[in-house]
Amino acid sequence: MTTAPSPQPARGTPATPEPDLVSIRDLIYQVAGIFHPDNKLSLLQDRCHRRMTELKVATLREYFECLTIRSIRQAELTALLNEITIGETCFFRNQPQLDALRRVVIPKIIEAKCDLPIRRLRIWSAGCSTGEEPYTLRMVLLEEAADRLKDWNIEILATDLNERSLAHAKQAVYGSHSTRHLTPTYKERYFLPYGDQLQVSQRVRTNVNFTRLNLSDDSRMTFMKSLDAVFCCNVLIYFDLTSKSRVVQHFFANLLPHGYLFLGQSESLFGINDDFQLVHLPGTTAYVKGNGAGRKTT
Repeated sequence: MTTAPSPQPARGTPATPEPDLVSIRDLIYQVAGIFHPDNKLSLLQDRCHRRMTELKVATLREYFECLTIRSIRQAELTALLNEITIGETCFFRNQPQLDALRRVVIPKIIEAKCDLPIRRLRIWSAGCSTGEEPYTLRMVLLEEAADRLKDWNIEILATDLNERSLAHAKQAVYGSHSTRHLTPTYKERYFLPYGDQLQVSQRVRTNVNFTRLNLSDDSRMTFMKSLDAVFCCNVLIYFDLTSKSRVVQHFFANLLPHGYLFLGQSESLFGINDDFQLVHLPGTTAYVKGNGAGRKTT
């Protein structure tokens, strides 16, 4: 008598995820707001296995214990988050946004603050990765400092969840891939040779403040106040709708009445937040907290 083969899942039907991997997925979501749907769990599993190899842990159950009940849980959770939040970026990644910042946003900020005794401009790079975006913003503002922003106090807040990315950003040394969009003028004016790489000059690094921040940490987010603009590009794609809505509401609360929010080129707030007003700027779009800053979409 032959034994009947075990029933197999129907073609096209995804296999049931491992319960321990789902538990790790849910823990990451609870802590950081980052959600891995079932069809992306293989990526999470790969990152977990990297850490398991490092710790010499054999099973996902044991690894989940490392993340929750063992003495290394806080350090290991940070290490895992470092593995799953590695971003790819470069200097001057989105030129139309930068052009809009110079041509539209900065004049609006100057207009809004012209009667204030202290002239301060604060921009937040939320999810700054390895630092190319905040340093790009700083260079753009330095170009304006001799004219429209003369005597202004300029501060750029740069935050990310990934400690390794922040360490890279603070070192400010970049290779040819990150610097591929730099013009010769910008390279000469704002960078120094560093072996076969380039290091951002101290002039640019001044007033760019890097801090580890979890965008799902409501208590920390509450204190990111008095912002003129927020750049959060290609970050919210890792969040589910609930987490996105909470983060965006913090952006709205922390921006000044004339404040702007810039997202990635393929991102929008449709179905996420109705408080911001979508505006069309030259070559790009953004969201504004107040009225009259741009042409509203229909």
